[in-house]
Amino acid sequence: MVAPAWMHDQVTAEQYAAWTEEQCAGIEIVDGMVVVSPSASKRHNRLARILANVLDAAGGTDWNADTDFDVQLTDVPLNNRRPDITVYRADTIDAAPTRPEHVLLVVEVVSPGSETTDRIVKTDQYAKAGIAFYWRVEQTATGIPLVYTYVLDPASSRYRESELHTGVIKTTAPLTIDLDLGRL
Repeated sequence: MVAPAWMHDQVTAEQYAAWTEEQCAGIEIVDGMVVVSPSASKRHNRLARILANVLDAAGGTDWNADTDFDVQLTDVPLNNRRPDITVYRADTIDAAPTRPEHVLLVVEVVSPGSETTDRIVKTDQYAKAGIAFYWRVEQTATGIPLVYTYVLDPASSRYRESELHTGVIKTTAPLTIDLDLGRL
């Protein structure tokens, strides 16, 4: 079997914009190259959905929280990521592509196989793109996740650690939420 050309050639923003939703499902573009993402577990998806619902409610009419869509971090080389949760300005719901300036917060739920990408690579990419807040959710053996929160330092384009939430997320930034993680 011969792999298709798109697996070996860099993809431009213009080429990617012409692809169908079906072609874009389950992939990210890193430095112009297609990276196929495996399907997440039911536990991962449930955790992301419940947290997205809480963030969406907290966002009121100004902010939406959704799962599984592209955020175009850079055009050259093309870097498109699909955060597990993206909190974005409600007035940009129809904007395509979604850009970092539309985004308040991205959340990644770490799964086996995504540890290095979620803990190091995506953290760096989101910070350099200027996204103000990043949360990393670590699944644990107890079933109660840990939530690491980060705030962008604009001077260095790096995140600084903010808080570690165990048991309960109670925060006012970037949105006010009070969530018992044990219920997830």
